Amino acid sequence: MSEIFTSVANLGFPIVVSIYLLVRVENKLEGLTESINELAQVIAGLK
Repeated sequence: MSEIFTSVANLGFPIVVSIYLLVRVENKLEGLTESINELAQVIAGLK
């Protein structure tokens, strides 16, 4: 029984941290994409 808890502790924590970081990075990438699109529109308006 303790082997199961050890396995969950060893594997579960990295999985949870990985998912959390992926969600955070995805949100930041979406914001960056929007900013780049706005910048492209501004640059296109200057030409």
